[in-house]
Amino acid sequence: MCGIVGYIGNKQAITHIYPALMALQHRGQDAAGAVTYSSGFHLKKGNGLASNVFNEKNIARLQGTMGIGHVRYPTIGHRHQEDAQPFIINAPYGIALAHNGNLVNYFDLKKSLMTQNLRYFNSQCDAEVILNLLAIELSKANLRNLKAEIIFKALSGVYESLIGSYAVVVVIADQGLLAFRDPLGIKPLVFASQGTDHCFASESVALDLLGFTDIKDVAPGQAFFIDMEHKRYTEQIVNVPEKKHAACIFEYVYFARPDSVIDGIGVYEARLRLGKVLGDQIRNMSDIMP
Repeated sequence: MCGIVGYIGNKQAITHIYPALMALQHRGQDAAGAVTYSSGFHLKKGNGLASNVFNEKNIARLQGTMGIGHVRYPTIGHRHQEDAQPFIINAPYGIALAHNGNLVNYFDLKKSLMTQNLRYFNSQCDAEVILNLLAIELSKANLRNLKAEIIFKALSGVYESLIGSYAVVVVIADQGLLAFRDPLGIKPLVFASQGTDHCFASESVALDLLGFTDIKDVAPGQAFFIDMEHKRYTEQIVNVPEKKHAACIFEYVYFARPDSVIDGIGVYEARLRLGKVLGDQIRNMSDIMP
């Protein structure tokens, strides 16, 4: 599993992205990366901890008030540097994407994209598959006048193809910041807005560190788009009954920080309750065992 962050506002994006990645470092220590946008993409990524990948010199190069970041724990692919995120594709517009999750149908999708759509892949990472799918769906639209509803319609096609868990942040060059979460809400994604600053992250602790206060969960199957004028749009791409919400248990047991809140549930409190249930089960077993 991994940690992601996305920011758009009036400040330099990297001043939010780098601290957020440090707060999410527990979610992945194999690789880290960030991309910002200002009249072009500025990318830095590599293997290792965020503190090793980033330094004063390359942070200064990551200019722009919109960007995304990633820390990686590999579930598909290898620990090669080419699997580090974010990924960038040059058309349409130019799109950069970072992803947390695991696509069950990754190999089938990759094979189809290569044979049917003649797509070339530089990595063994499922984020690159999502990026290409999004590019293909967006290319079907009127690209001269990209609006939020067009992006959400393209996302509907992406959702139809993906099977598995995913929380995704995307920069679309000169258009805005996109974020979306899988229909079952398996992987967490939170957001907060303060004035013209908008930020998304895998866990609330990252937004706490950045000083955001009104932190909310992106709902399962929900997408957000923040345009270059900082206007926020949201759409429920897939409607899923609440009883089918299938949050990853390992977020509460292992992945998330104890001081995070996921889907309104404090991780520390969840661990206490899980421990109590487990203790009760063990005590009941001891009562019936000889």
